[in-house]
Amino acid sequence: VQLQASGGGGLVQAGGSLRLSCAASGRPFSAYIVGWFRQGPGKEREFAAAINWSGSSSVYADSVKGRFTVSRDNAKNMVYLQMNSLKPEDAAVYYCAAKTQDWIRSRELNSYDNWGQGTLVTVSS
Repeated sequence: VQLQASGGGGLVQAGGSLRLSCAASGRPFSAYIVGWFRQGPGKEREFAAAINWSGSSSVYADSVKGRFTVSRDNAKNMVYLQMNSLKPEDAAVYYCAAKTQDWIRSRELNSYDNWGQGTLVTVSS
């Protein structure tokens, strides 16, 4: 599966909202667990959120819980990350990633074998 993240690229003020999209091509997206990861300046890539195959279950990093919501539309081969109440520390390049199994390890970066190019989120204070 090929992934393409989009929706970043502009400047968002702290407290604002942004929705990122992850588009998939290739196999039906319903076959994949999808995770969102982010990498801030000078930081390691870290887990943000993940959603299971049907969208019935999702998990979040503590740092984004209550502010970010991951959702999917398998008919459109799309996964979304709605980001509200953005903080300057949310500024990062955001990546979507996909894998076909192992939901229990959905927070683990190294468990994903399909990655898209990132999209930059900039948050001003």
